[in-house]
Amino acid sequence: MLGLGWLKRILSLGSSVKASSPDEVESESPPEAPAVSVTADNPISSPDADALNRTKMASAFAEQIQNMDARHGLVVGVLGPWGSGKTSFVNLTRHHLVGSGIPVLDFNPWMFSGADQLVQSFFIELTAQLKLRPDLKEIGEKIEEYGEAFSGLGWLPFVGTWIEGGHKAVVAASKLLQSRKEGAGSRHAKVTKALSNIPKPIVVVLDDIDRLTTAEIRDVFKLVRLTANFPNIIYLLAFDRARVEQALGEHGIPGRDYLEKILQIGIDLPAVPFDVLNSQIFAGIEGALSGIENKGAFDETLWPDVFMEVIRPLIRNMRDVRRYGAAIHGTVKELGGGVALVDCLALEAVRIFLPDVFTKLHQSIAGLTTTSKHTYGEREPEYLKEQIVALIGSAGEQQNVIRNLIIRLFPAAQRHIGNTHFGAAWKNGWLKERKVAHEDILRFYLERVAGEKLQAYTCAEVAWSILADQNSFDAYMRSLPPNQLRDVISMLEVYEESYAQEHAVSGSIVLLNLQQIIPNVQLSIYDFGPQMTVTRVVYRLLKALKEPSEIEAATQQILPQLQQLSYKLALINIIGYREKVGNQLVSEDAAGKFEQEWRAEVRAASAERLSQEADLLTTLLTVIGESSADEPKLSIPDKPTITLSLLKSAKSETRSQPMGSRAVTRTPRLYWDGLVKVFGNEEVLHERIASLMQSSVDIDQDLRDLVEKYLSGWRPKEFLDSHD
Repeated sequence: MLGLGWLKRILSLGSSVKASSPDEVESESPPEAPAVSVTADNPISSPDADALNRTKMASAFAEQIQNMDARHGLVVGVLGPWGSGKTSFVNLTRHHLVGSGIPVLDFNPWMFSGADQLVQSFFIELTAQLKLRPDLKEIGEKIEEYGEAFSGLGWLPFVGTWIEGGHKAVVAASKLLQSRKEGAGSRHAKVTKALSNIPKPIVVVLDDIDRLTTAEIRDVFKLVRLTANFPNIIYLLAFDRARVEQALGEHGIPGRDYLEKILQIGIDLPAVPFDVLNSQIFAGIEGALSGIENKGAFDETLWPDVFMEVIRPLIRNMRDVRRYGAAIHGTVKELGGGVALVDCLALEAVRIFLPDVFTKLHQSIAGLTTTSKHTYGEREPEYLKEQIVALIGSAGEQQNVIRNLIIRLFPAAQRHIGNTHFGAAWKNGWLKERKVAHEDILRFYLERVAGEKLQAYTCAEVAWSILADQNSFDAYMRSLPPNQLRDVISMLEVYEESYAQEHAVSGSIVLLNLQQIIPNVQLSIYDFGPQMTVTRVVYRLLKALKEPSEIEAATQQILPQLQQLSYKLALINIIGYREKVGNQLVSEDAAGKFEQEWRAEVRAASAERLSQEADLLTTLLTVIGESSADEPKLSIPDKPTITLSLLKSAKSETRSQPMGSRAVTRTPRLYWDGLVKVFGNEEVLHERIASLMQSSVDIDQDLRDLVEKYLSGWRPKEFLDSHD
């Protein structure tokens, strides 16, 4: 799915080489590496899971341990930085030791704190594990008796530099213990004699020492120093050399000097080869994503650059591989395909390995996603660039990684670190491809909550997939909450480049008819209302037909299926030549014919049909204003329901917003001049309104109050000014 075969091939040729096509190199891809666990950062426990080919090295180390003289005890070490696979190497070594019949015991110093508890627990754990083995039960009992003498180790007065006085401290400790615990010396002798007679040494493993605090690291090495002289006891310590040396250093004496006195042999784990770690990363990603049904769109052209420039520099060892695999599994599954996969993989690497940078992402959304403005002379807000500079600066030594992240995932922000500009025209494409370059997608990734726009786009994706099926498209759109319809319809413009012939008729019919259930609410002072949202999409659907004859044929199919006269007028306006609204998509003759036929349909409409019109006033005014001299005169039925429909469609709002204020003032208005024109004069208008008020037709109180205000002679100031 990720095209890892050809990506591996690219990497084998060098990071600067790019394959022109996945197919060119897919057949030469190397065999897949063993899958990496997705569920946890667990070390391997057997050679079968050895992905780093360290089994041979561990076998040699095990043989070296067995061949050493352990008559006076031994301390050996497996050294490597955090995440280098020390525990896995210890487990491989254990496998060979156990296969040779050597008992291997474990002591976890993490379980205890303080010298007193540590030593007591050490003997308890050691004896418990020995007593489980029939051949070592007697030794376990003797060590248990000896360990009782150390139950008070915590109070021993280790005075002065503990490293310098290491040997003296042991002697002092022995004397104090002998005075406190009668028979400690004889018990020690019994343990020594018993251990001297066993055929093979006992290996005691102490792992993850470098994860302890400085004080706890010192306590562990005190324990080892105090007990390491037992015959046939081999301590196998696993730790990060730098961390332990730092903890053991004191008063100018390097910790390395003390460490060298403790360790007889130590093996430093080699770095994981570049290609091997790459293979493990690929296997880790594949393993993490397997079983996830919707992973998100995968951009094969972007993936190699994102991997090499963002993800790969942040992954240093196998522990990082496992942490990364566990992280992407949960995130990709949770996002459910809502974010492009390559974008998600890159941002997850930042989240896991550069947490300080990740915390700044939310503060940098505007800087990362705001596109360039092409308005001449308009200055760009300075805070946009400041956000990007701060984001890069938070990466410390990995600033180049974040620069590459911006270049690859956030085109809009490239102008802040270079001279490449992306305008608003790119945003629909980013949204369609679910890229975090779009603000709504980035917010969804960061917040895990889809905003209103992203929810609308998600619905628009479904709507687009069934747009050619009129019945399915209509049923789906009507199943959505009415207050969401407008945003969903608007989001269909994202697919404009893919509009085709099969979408024009079905899409236009459904969208135009949906106007009856879309709330007629202006979203802002500059908003033109829901009809503009619908007609924008319908215009683009019809324009996709290219030829005027095709658009004319489509119009002939659409018009009979539109449920209101005003919807038909909206369609005729889109294709025709009417001033300020026509787009001239058909011939002028065809447009004129459509208009004439529509006016005839309005004149022939029943009173019931007219009263159900959502915008009856505009419909009638259009007929009155555009009818030719030889067309019959429009007659308005004297019906209260028609008068009410006209009053409703005449009502509007004027909006004003004072300077320096966010408050919007709404003032209701009636298009009184339009009403007078429809009824012929103001006297007839008054008569029709009086008839309506006396009828049983239900009238909204706000509309009633507004009408009575106009009847009393009140007119808005702008009306009076225009009639002076």
